[in-house]
Amino acid sequence: MSYIMGKEELLPLLTSNDIRICDCRFRLGTPDEGKSEYNQDHIPGAVYFDLEKDLSGNVGIHGGRHPLPDLTTFKGKLEAYGITNDTVLVAYDGGEGSYASRFVWLLSYLGHRNVQVLDGGYAAWKDAGYPIDMARADYPATEYHIELNESVFASYEKVKEYTLKNPDDTVLVDSRETKRYQGIEEPIDKKAGHIPGSVNKLWTKVLDNGHFKKKEELQENFSDIDRDKEIIVYCGSGVTASPNYIALKEAGFKHVLIYIGSFSDWISYDDNPIE
Repeated sequence: MSYIMGKEELLPLLTSNDIRICDCRFRLGTPDEGKSEYNQDHIPGAVYFDLEKDLSGNVGIHGGRHPLPDLTTFKGKLEAYGITNDTVLVAYDGGEGSYASRFVWLLSYLGHRNVQVLDGGYAAWKDAGYPIDMARADYPATEYHIELNESVFASYEKVKEYTLKNPDDTVLVDSRETKRYQGIEEPIDKKAGHIPGSVNKLWTKVLDNGHFKKKEELQENFSDIDRDKEIIVYCGSGVTASPNYIALKEAGFKHVLIYIGSFSDWISYDDNPIE
């Protein structure tokens, strides 16, 4: 199953009771802007998920800038929106791709079997003249059962082990800008550089004007990585690693995980090495 749905595919499904459209628009630095945009207009029937209030947990000493949310609380959010394990989920953001992709990865981690990102996001939907409205969608509450899919989750301990053993069957992928990867500049985190042994694959290169590139282009982007190896993807805080996760899966890589704490978690341990 593809992790990507085109706007033309979604349009005829708007009236389906089996689908839930999830608005994940967000602006770093102005965290209330995404919800304000949702209140102004959105895809009909869409429900809103906030990156920091819903798709992330409380920031602590460790865990990174966007740690996993409390799963019991997040489960309640899904149930309040009438989402079951069989609901088809389609997530969109403003067109950046990263926030909707975070939602897709998170639901994949919860074991959800049918979750996709809307290609091009809300910008492409609105530019096409497709329906929008301001109405708040209300759905009957449901039950949701979490069945964690650990095969997509890389813990801190797993990444630490990688740096100690540097196994031949695993590749660590840094999704940040090259200058941040190289340690030339670091505008966000307290330390600069990258996790030892990682290779740099900038997340924006898998997108073209908010749309994921075609399978052949994605395969070319990752052509220097053995598709049979385990791939652990990270970024600064676990958000922009998500488009690379989806792109790798679309390119045919089978074993792809995200280190959700990412570099901001790695550097929270003083003794960890940095290249």
